[in-house]
Amino acid sequence: MQVIETHTMEEIFERIKPCEAFKMQGNHNPVMTQRFGADPYALVYDGRVYLYMTGDDPMYDENGKLKENTYGNINKINVVSSQDLVNWTDHGTVYAASESGAAKWGANSWAPAATYKKIDGKDRFFLYFANNGNGIAVLSADSPVGPFIDPINGPLISRKTPNCAEVTWLFDPAVLMDDDGSAYLYVGGGVPSPDKASNPGTARVVKLANDMISLDGDPQPIENVAFLFEDSGINKINDKYYYSYCSNFSMTREDEEKHGFEQGEIVTLVSDSPMGPFKPYRPVLKNPEFFFGLGGNNHHCMFEFKNQWYITYHSRILEEAMGMNGGYRSTNIDILDIKDGGPSVSKGTREGVKQLSYLNPYDEVKAVTMSNSAGINTVQYGDDAVLSGSGDMIVSVIKDGSWLSVEGVDFGDEKPFEICMKIKSSGEGAIRVSIDGYDGQAIAYVPVEASGNEDEDIFIALEYVPEGVHDLYFTFAGSDYEVISWRFLK
Repeated sequence: MQVIETHTMEEIFERIKPCEAFKMQGNHNPVMTQRFGADPYALVYDGRVYLYMTGDDPMYDENGKLKENTYGNINKINVVSSQDLVNWTDHGTVYAASESGAAKWGANSWAPAATYKKIDGKDRFFLYFANNGNGIAVLSADSPVGPFIDPINGPLISRKTPNCAEVTWLFDPAVLMDDDGSAYLYVGGGVPSPDKASNPGTARVVKLANDMISLDGDPQPIENVAFLFEDSGINKINDKYYYSYCSNFSMTREDEEKHGFEQGEIVTLVSDSPMGPFKPYRPVLKNPEFFFGLGGNNHHCMFEFKNQWYITYHSRILEEAMGMNGGYRSTNIDILDIKDGGPSVSKGTREGVKQLSYLNPYDEVKAVTMSNSAGINTVQYGDDAVLSGSGDMIVSVIKDGSWLSVEGVDFGDEKPFEICMKIKSSGEGAIRVSIDGYDGQAIAYVPVEASGNEDEDIFIALEYVPEGVHDLYFTFAGSDYEVISWRFLK
């Protein structure tokens, strides 16, 4: 065990000012701040929620001025997961499209949708996304975080697919796995012409074949989707099928009063069959502008986790906190109300949802598991992740005052005596481990020495023994080192 001089460490951190976070401590939206992530889609698997998000990437002109988000440079999909909906593990960015991605034939990766199915006795994961507004790709993997491959080397749905050539925006997939093992894909959007704004006729549904990478029939129109704009959604709740979408921006005040929803709002339809016909049901989420002051397109996914329904959607609160104004989106989660057996009106908040379970500090915890952070970044870790973009990640780009936090860590009454941090370093520094704030009670100071960038376990005796449930903070000094994981020993 290494011996450290506590007073020296205290002096180091007294001189360091913590970096400013982009969300208030205690707020849970957006779910991550180290990257943008739009058009979220939730997959519940093995006790965790996986969120797949369009990888908004800020664009700048030749003078370094921020450009408006046109989505044209997006070819990656961000992935995070959580078992408590507060502490999120970063799984990186799926290299989805373009010559450097899995779907080399495609230019873009917008609006992902994900599901899994047991095939040949093994769970297989499928990631659907839009190639710009001109078709749907499908990737597959043996893990929810990849590495993903393109099993068909071409589009699953294109303008050559029957009943799809006339769809204005052939994008925004959603996927339903029904109770009998059958699967359905929902796509489409856009307004063909101003006179068709009230009933664009651009929504489609198609049954997927058993392999999940081909179609079982031709896509069929979803009739009478009033003021459709974009953003397919689909859920089965209490044996009813709820198709959801974002309304377009051509609605007059009279239209809004007649239909009972506003422009840019998430709206639901209901049916007894996954293929329809659907009839109007309820609006469920107003445009983010209503809650946060900045608007734009509205994109959502409704999901059930641990006997509670939630809605995940994007807003612009992260870019606002960063002092940006370019239409770059980040992902939120809030409660979805269920009334009379179906989805009802929900509210967008900065506070987000409550933590569902406590984190166990005696298991090895990936350092990229965070409720909040400031002044850090995350990078791929290991050959597979570096090649495909997603998988294992580590905390990187550390500097004086960088920090990260995890909420609701349950030490119980076990009286831990030591912390182990796995680190790789070409530089030097130190880590202050504290509870209930980066300026809270210090429980350990971890010295960092150059290790030739080799993984190294550093064991440090605790200065203070925590008991019960606390938030845990890691504050960093120095640079040129990366943090892989941590755990407490009892």
